[in-house]
Amino acid sequence: MAKAVIGEETRLKLAEDRLSQSALPSEVGLLIGKFSSALGRAFIFDLVPTPLNDSGEPACALIEPDKKKGPKPKSKSEPADSSSLFIDKDWVAEHARQVSRMLVGGMKVVGLYVWVSDAAFKNSTMMLCQTVKGVADAARGLEGDWDERLLLHICYSPRRWSCRNCSLSSNITSSSLRPCDFKMGKVLTSLQTYKCIYNFNIRLPILRDSESKFQTLSDVLRHVISVHAKELTGAKALIDGKLVVESESYSSDGVHEVELLLPFLNNRSIEACSQGDVVGLLSFSGMICSFAYLNSKEPTSQAVTNIKGDIIKSLQSRLDIICDEVDADSGNNHDEARHEISVEKPIPQLVLPTLRKGCSLPFPRRVFAPWLAGVYVCDYLQPSETVEVFKDHCMELLSMKAPMDVSTILEPEKEVLSFKTKSFYDLAMPSNSEIHLMENKSKHDGGGESSNSKSAKPGHINAVAAGLILLLSVLIGFVLFFLKG
Repeated sequence: MAKAVIGEETRLKLAEDRLSQSALPSEVGLLIGKFSSALGRAFIFDLVPTPLNDSGEPACALIEPDKKKGPKPKSKSEPADSSSLFIDKDWVAEHARQVSRMLVGGMKVVGLYVWVSDAAFKNSTMMLCQTVKGVADAARGLEGDWDERLLLHICYSPRRWSCRNCSLSSNITSSSLRPCDFKMGKVLTSLQTYKCIYNFNIRLPILRDSESKFQTLSDVLRHVISVHAKELTGAKALIDGKLVVESESYSSDGVHEVELLLPFLNNRSIEACSQGDVVGLLSFSGMICSFAYLNSKEPTSQAVTNIKGDIIKSLQSRLDIICDEVDADSGNNHDEARHEISVEKPIPQLVLPTLRKGCSLPFPRRVFAPWLAGVYVCDYLQPSETVEVFKDHCMELLSMKAPMDVSTILEPEKEVLSFKTKSFYDLAMPSNSEIHLMENKSKHDGGGESSNSKSAKPGHINAVAAGLILLLSVLIGFVLFFLKG
């Protein structure tokens, strides 16, 4: 549980000025920041409003009470304003899911903010708790994630800020919200940057239908990523060439280089299997660039943990993007797409044990752009996409108003992540080019079968000569033996 919440003063004041000048009766959006278990605090970097939905309507609206039922007698305990807040929970959750992909190590969607009157806030407690839980489910991190999210209320009558912890328990009640200490300060300027270039190469056997637990390519990839996440937990790390100490912290500026050291031959993902169960081989390899941001008072071991989590989240996000595109394409004219691509199923849905030919699946590449005070956000681009797509996503999802300078976008992942498979037939039988090279080599050595027979004659003569010498040696030995006798 976060004992205190600190918000970036410059960003929160800008958001307050924007909201007060807009004269909006209500607004809902995401809190971007990070939780620090070492410090017991939560940090808020910025407020990101949820954009209009597909129908062009805002994600929330005030609902007035139904006056057709007639006026009700008011008690002293009832608020004068009985309006409540309606929130498109699914749309806000989808916004959180897409924004979460753009955040790097340690950064996440830490909760929800709402701009509404005090009375409407009190009348909408259940709606707000359900929305916060939906946001947490849509942008959930890896195992060990915080079991709470923040709900920041910006009240305009009277003007004040208040923050609450929202428990993510299955049973949401009015007691799920608990007040917490909130203040504004300098958050972004105290962050330190950690960068890691991680190369990996995973090779696994493809098992028969009866032996394999995972059939489709997407299922296999999710399994491989989850297993590799467990392997990464045991990896040691070097920061700026020095082995990481658990409680050590850095106060120096600049970008700190992180290098992960996996245990030698510690590949838990290789399943014990007999040779007869293997029908092919899969290879998953590439290079991942990862960033993490840490408060100067946090230990460097937390940066390593954030880097490891960011690597796995990056792999999962790329796979989700590929699967999302397959699901979107399935809603179009499937027959025409099948005719053009000339395959029965999209590659992520292929059943690996039944493949008779190898296949490959390129993953989206990761690109980075500066966001706030040197902090980077990321996006994933398909081979056919340009950085213009990244610019559109930043404006739409993160409400970045200023045009992005293309020269500031980083594209460090030169090697494209790819997933390749080879069937048993590809492994057992050499390719035509290999057979052709073997034939040329034999012709060059002696000219085919006749040359082989010729080259065998000297070997045959040498064997006969060796036998005659051995027989002569035995006879001489017997002669010498009898002469001595």
